[in-house]
Amino acid sequence: MPNWSEKFGYGDFIYLQHHKKGFAKMIRGNQFFREIKENCWNPELRIKEYAQFKTQVQVVCTIPVMFSYWAKPMDGLSLSQFLNDHIAGIVQKHPKQYIGLGTVPMQDTELAVKELARCKKIGLKGIQIGSNINEDNLNEERFAPIFETCEKLGLAILVHPWNMMGEKKMQRYWLPWLVGMPAETTRAVCSLIFGGIFERFPKLRVNFAHAGGSFLFTLGRIEHGFECRPDLVAIDNNVNPRSYLGKFWVDSITHDPLVLEYVIKLQGSRRVTLGSDYPFPLGDMTIGKFIDEMNLTKKVKEDIFANSTLEWLGMSKKELI
Repeated sequence: MPNWSEKFGYGDFIYLQHHKKGFAKMIRGNQFFREIKENCWNPELRIKEYAQFKTQVQVVCTIPVMFSYWAKPMDGLSLSQFLNDHIAGIVQKHPKQYIGLGTVPMQDTELAVKELARCKKIGLKGIQIGSNINEDNLNEERFAPIFETCEKLGLAILVHPWNMMGEKKMQRYWLPWLVGMPAETTRAVCSLIFGGIFERFPKLRVNFAHAGGSFLFTLGRIEHGFECRPDLVAIDNNVNPRSYLGKFWVDSITHDPLVLEYVIKLQGSRRVTLGSDYPFPLGDMTIGKFIDEMNLTKKVKEDIFANSTLEWLGMSKKELI
């Protein structure tokens, strides 16, 4: 991977220092970000590791810190094209093991729309986007053509939290990841609902990471706010937020069987996808083991382990067998 900061002459882009066998340091600008293992970039190794948990197929996408929405638009496009070509190459080499999601320069709608068409052409099934774009909410009008294009091309969307609100003021205790990320995802869900995006693009297939953040768990409060202060909440969309349950997907990463039962009850098993966040520590490193041990019907497990993800991606099992 190029050193983008050197190539473009500015910015805190991510690059890798391969300092010892099987490991690399992610460097953000000139600052150490985190150490990663070879299973972040070695597709053959990942296939072997996933097989330990009876998992054949992985949906892969870039790490959110690579979005680089703050970059100059053409530089953001170059970075996106590099990442998308890499993921598409992995899918082409291992078509039964990998499904790819792309990334697009959300900071420039025209360039993003063009890259969406290229993502479709090179075999990617959707894109991953951040929960906000340079602190702008996803319902901003300038993003509408991107959602319209995804709907038209049949590309799925994964929303992953990043650039967490209040991050600089709560560095201690890993709070940006423990508190900020669930709040960010809730921000994204509410923005798309209250901004009327799901009404404008009803065929849009959107999946929210980490069981939808804290949205499902604060829905009562959100709905009550919608009802008691419509002058503040329902100004762009007068549809009750609860009515959107089951109209988008969330993943299964709750780390708690009781919490997952609640998610399934609200969403229905066809709208809960198997998530892993593999291979990062906050993810489900045993890939659904706790779900297998839950007292769920065979159908519910099959939905979570395969059917819901395939529906979100617009795919069939035949393509992977």
